[in-house]
Amino acid sequence: MSHKPTTVAELGEFTVLIDVRSPAEYALDHIPGAINCPVLDDEERRIVGTTYVQVSAFEARKIGGAMVARNIARHLDELFRDQPRDWRPLVYCWRGGLRSGSFVNWLRLVGWDAQQLKGGYKAWRAHVIEQIAQRAPALDLRVLCGPTGSAKTRVLQALAARGEQVLDLEDLAAHRGSVLGAVPGRPQPSQKAFETQLCDQLARIDPTRRIWVEAESRRIGRITVPEPLLLRLRASPVVEIAASPEARLAYLLRDYAWLGDDRAALADKLGALRELLPREVLAQWQAWALAGELPPLFEALMARHYDPLYARSQGRHLAGLSNARRVESNDLSDDGIQALAQRIADTP
Repeated sequence: MSHKPTTVAELGEFTVLIDVRSPAEYALDHIPGAINCPVLDDEERRIVGTTYVQVSAFEARKIGGAMVARNIARHLDELFRDQPRDWRPLVYCWRGGLRSGSFVNWLRLVGWDAQQLKGGYKAWRAHVIEQIAQRAPALDLRVLCGPTGSAKTRVLQALAARGEQVLDLEDLAAHRGSVLGAVPGRPQPSQKAFETQLCDQLARIDPTRRIWVEAESRRIGRITVPEPLLLRLRASPVVEIAASPEARLAYLLRDYAWLGDDRAALADKLGALRELLPREVLAQWQAWALAGELPPLFEALMARHYDPLYARSQGRHLAGLSNARRVESNDLSDDGIQALAQRIADTP
């Protein structure tokens, strides 16, 4: 039972991944599937860090050592008591230093073949960046575009149900990309967590088959699409949904009906457009929002914001738009979306 530093390439050889960083560090991002068993919680980490700066490294280690010992003992007693002898945990912290090293030593004293991830989370982070850079340029993407209200996300879901490969960036980012794009009950992940999820998705994709993806700008809410993927997306073949304005408006009113539940919040979100609209236009839109009058509001949003923005951005960024295959639709009901997805799936 040798004790040797383990690399990211060997993650699959272990029974469990244990992230011993603080809960706040873990929440920001972590290796997929890892469980959080902090050797210092957020408050303890703050205390140790303050002592290190204001008193001395020795005093910080003395205080921190006692905290770490208590926490490791609790994890051993509460979480790992029933693990068999052949249980193989891989432990990591920020850099593969004292926190994970202390945990590994205790686990090995018990008799388990515990190992430490060389370089810790920083090594994982470097792996994520490298994998995205390597895999993105080779993706056989098919870019689905169309102005807001074209049901692109729903079409992607219908394509996935038909066995097509789909990369849903807006789902990973928990945002629909527009001024009203926040997803109820789903805060956006950190940039690092988004990229970890993206790396995980790319690892599952068959690079020999096409992958459907929605056209995106550089930013999805506060998330930035990694440059290698953005460049590949912008250079890939395009299929454009050309839905009628009537069908799009009806779809938007169904898809965004929840916005009418908090009229003040809707009016506040519209305030983000104050630099783009005449004052009187924004005032009218916010008045409609406060009154819950969504049909005239969304009709105006389409005509004066969404459609002009689409015309400017897509033509500038999608190299394949001029040669795009247009798929027309005047029905974006549930059945209409299924039919639209089938026609798109039939695209060569």
